[in-house]
Amino acid sequence: MMKPYLKVKGRQVYGKFLIKGLMIAMLFPISLSAQTNKGSKETINSTDIPGVVKGKLTNIYGEPLFGVNIRSKTGGPVVSSDNKGEYSLMIDSGEVAIFSLKGYLTQEVSVSGSKLDLIFTESEKSQLSVYRLYDTQKKSTSILSTESVYTRDLISSPVTAINNALTGRMSGLTTLQSTGIPGLDAADFSLRGQNPTILINGVPRDVSSIDPEEIESVTVLKDALATAMLGLRGSGGAILITTKKGEVGKQKIAFTAQTGLQTPIRLPKTLDAFNYATLYNEALSNDGKATIYTPADLEAYRTGSDPMGHPNVDWYKEVMRKNAPFTRYNLSTSGGGNSARYFVAVDYLDQQGLLKTSDKNTYNTNSDFKRYIVRTNIDVDLNKNLTLNLNLFGRIENGNAPGTSFITSFGGRSVNLGINAIFNSLATTPNSAYPMFNPDGSLGGNKDFQNNVYGLSTQSGYTLSYMRDMSADLSLKRTMDDLVKGLWIKGLVTFNTNLSEVTSRGKTFAVYQGMNGPSGITYQRFGTEGTISAGNSVNTNQYKNFYSEFSTGYDGSFGDHHVHALASANVQNISIYSDLPLTYNTLAGTLSYDYKEKYLAEVAMSYSGLNRYPDGKRYGLFPAVGLGWNIAKEHFIADHVKWLTTLKLRSTYGRTGNANAGYFVYNQYFADGAGYYFGPGSGTFVFSVGDQTLANPNITWEKAAKFNLGIDVGLFNDKLTLTAEYYNNKFFDLMQTRGKSTSIIGNTYPFENIGTTRYKGIDLTASYRNHVNNFNYFLSGNVTSNNKIVEYQDEVFREYDWMKRTGQRTDQTFGYLANGFYQNAADITNSPKTVGYIPVPGDLKYKDLNNDGIINQFDVTALKNNKPMVYYGLSFGFDYKGFDFSALLQGAANRTVYMGGPTQWEFQNEGKGQAFEQHLNRWTPETAGTATYPRLSVGANPNNQMTSSFWLRSGNYMRLKNLEVGYSLPQRLAAKVKLASIRVFANGMNLYTFSDSKDYDPETFGVSYPAQRIVNAGITIKL
Repeated sequence: MMKPYLKVKGRQVYGKFLIKGLMIAMLFPISLSAQTNKGSKETINSTDIPGVVKGKLTNIYGEPLFGVNIRSKTGGPVVSSDNKGEYSLMIDSGEVAIFSLKGYLTQEVSVSGSKLDLIFTESEKSQLSVYRLYDTQKKSTSILSTESVYTRDLISSPVTAINNALTGRMSGLTTLQSTGIPGLDAADFSLRGQNPTILINGVPRDVSSIDPEEIESVTVLKDALATAMLGLRGSGGAILITTKKGEVGKQKIAFTAQTGLQTPIRLPKTLDAFNYATLYNEALSNDGKATIYTPADLEAYRTGSDPMGHPNVDWYKEVMRKNAPFTRYNLSTSGGGNSARYFVAVDYLDQQGLLKTSDKNTYNTNSDFKRYIVRTNIDVDLNKNLTLNLNLFGRIENGNAPGTSFITSFGGRSVNLGINAIFNSLATTPNSAYPMFNPDGSLGGNKDFQNNVYGLSTQSGYTLSYMRDMSADLSLKRTMDDLVKGLWIKGLVTFNTNLSEVTSRGKTFAVYQGMNGPSGITYQRFGTEGTISAGNSVNTNQYKNFYSEFSTGYDGSFGDHHVHALASANVQNISIYSDLPLTYNTLAGTLSYDYKEKYLAEVAMSYSGLNRYPDGKRYGLFPAVGLGWNIAKEHFIADHVKWLTTLKLRSTYGRTGNANAGYFVYNQYFADGAGYYFGPGSGTFVFSVGDQTLANPNITWEKAAKFNLGIDVGLFNDKLTLTAEYYNNKFFDLMQTRGKSTSIIGNTYPFENIGTTRYKGIDLTASYRNHVNNFNYFLSGNVTSNNKIVEYQDEVFREYDWMKRTGQRTDQTFGYLANGFYQNAADITNSPKTVGYIPVPGDLKYKDLNNDGIINQFDVTALKNNKPMVYYGLSFGFDYKGFDFSALLQGAANRTVYMGGPTQWEFQNEGKGQAFEQHLNRWTPETAGTATYPRLSVGANPNNQMTSSFWLRSGNYMRLKNLEVGYSLPQRLAAKVKLASIRVFANGMNLYTFSDSKDYDPETFGVSYPAQRIVNAGITIKL
């Protein structure tokens, strides 16, 4: 049999790049791309050698793949594809050639003929290795509970925050997007019900507004063994964000331009002026009051004959645009040689808001957001054993908003709550309140409504927000193979700084009420016409983060035995404003062992402390252990069941910590209290001194005991993979205030370590990937079931079991059980009496749980069931001859939301509020049998608006969360214009929602800025 053989001769590969607009990146030696690429080889002409197969290897976009390893399955030397993706291998016909490249699906192909071209699909990363704290690990030997998502899935979602691109992608990770404010629309997420620690390139940082194209992977670490080395930050799990690095090969340049439109998913459905006035009269009658709208008024509202005196303004339509543009540009370059590799990227994003603006203004009043990002990741081999890594990141965010402002800081950014004030006004201002404009062009208004909504949006000035975030990571890694093969040491220092400020340039405006009189229209003014104020800048956040780490590791094999060890010592110092620094100190290590990748074991632990705890009580030990058994490696399975690749059982258990320490609460503080004047005349003002919250000298960290049991199954060479995990996590010593405290001491009780909750559930993941010739397809799904129960809290005495918080969900809602509507006087007489309220027909009635004939606090009970909530995601797609398609369905089940408030209740704000479509189906004597809403009232109704099961609504939904279609031009056509590839694409987010109600969005509802549906198109060009 002819052996695989390849004869090569050396060739130097040079590349230089110059990209205008790289800003900070221009300061770094671009000549890195001119490093000698000694790994690049040029094959000789093989046409004259018998038994030679050659061809070209590309990805699904037609780009040549450099460095693909090719060998015969029977063994022999390994050859690699060159910069053009071409290869040549001596191999007998009928033998199987194996093609493998990191990041792509390995292919085994039977050789027939002398030419073999292949197209590779990205998926190998998820099949061969897993990311973990500080390094990676072979998936076959890992017993950690982890899951990852990669670049291709992330960039298919047009988002401003990476959080939103993770929705539905990984089991255990749940998200909730509660607002759509540009730049602040990042979804909140939880990992198995907890807030995870976020690490970027191994450093704890909370940066969600990041360019998805610079990310290589996002990995969730769920169990105690995976996070034990985090010490006091391990209880909530972790999310690892790993950014891209340069790889050996020719220079690659990629440019992506995309633009789209954002539209609100759903808005509250308000009533027009005629229906509003009709229902308002009815509500007054129900309350025993005289009506205020005459038949003539109602007719004027119906016909629109008197727009000044009887206006009918659809405020959402008048103040909001139908859609708003979304634009993003990204430019990146990467490459390098054996001595140095680089990845450089710049990104620009422009997300405009939904508010209309006025041509009369010389300034912008919309809620716009712009972001600029620069990243450089550089690796330099100082010698064959010593590598320097330099990561630089810079981000600038500029926000704009109307001048109606209330500024606060959130997540390191300035938040303009004036946007929320405008959307609150949109939801609560009746269509009949006042005309938007009077006949003379002035803003409409009156005594009751002195803030015209359009005026708030366009005539109140503007507010600018600015955020600057910079970080630098510098590390040196030395391999110690000259001493002990597989040993290495590494030092890392990193610095991150964040500054946010707001400049408010507000303006007052007047509104005018027009009145018809004998001499024409006269106007009464309310408010003052002002001018733009000079404004001042306020520092809303100042943050510094210094992190240093020293680590060492070893990876080696002794026959069939393999050992992996890692030890780390790190210090993190965080300063916020003038507060004393928050300092973490952690010593950590892990040791894993496997025998023939069959029997697996690992232990990890950390000794971690925080300076916010009392002296002598600052450090704790957090150990974890895990065992695994890959049954598929046993001879009695491997020799007989060829289609079974993996059958791995694994389990972990450990103790983790969470530093919920507050600000040196173990010390008793005193502060200025009320003041008084002493002495003659104006006297001297002297403050009194008062105690702050009582100190807790015994404060310690919160703890968790976490158990994880999992099974991994791989079938048909891992084309089909299944993972199922059961977790049972007990969180104890949680910080809570005692419910049995008394106010007799005249002070506030401190938080103490007394609470206990239990989170348990199941994570399921399944994936199938395959190809038929050049048709590659995949189907992947995940399900998360999570139940969270309060096992202990120091609650006040409650007489009945149904009143107790212990034993209920941590997010439980307590209130009354609604039992329909009172139908008539007899029904009221025969029903329990409500304390402090005399019901009338059409009011809600409630269940008397203790049968004492009275509805009072003893009838308050848990309203939600204690079943676990379920989150799920299903993704599928294909690529074929340049076409690619992918889609993601995401949803939740057994989820309820509470729908009280101004967008659910009628005529709030002392009778000045809005009414909505759901009120048309209110209770009346004629609709008693079909009504779905209580009888109407003006203002607050103490009975009907009590917290009760009536206001709970289904939060179940399924979204077409993401969809993308793309087409890559044939490589031969791209080559004609000297390009590696050209791809055009269209994608979308939140495209369609299936839910139990069409009246509200299941995630973003009420008076919030609505979540957005985004339809987007773009082009990616690669050189």
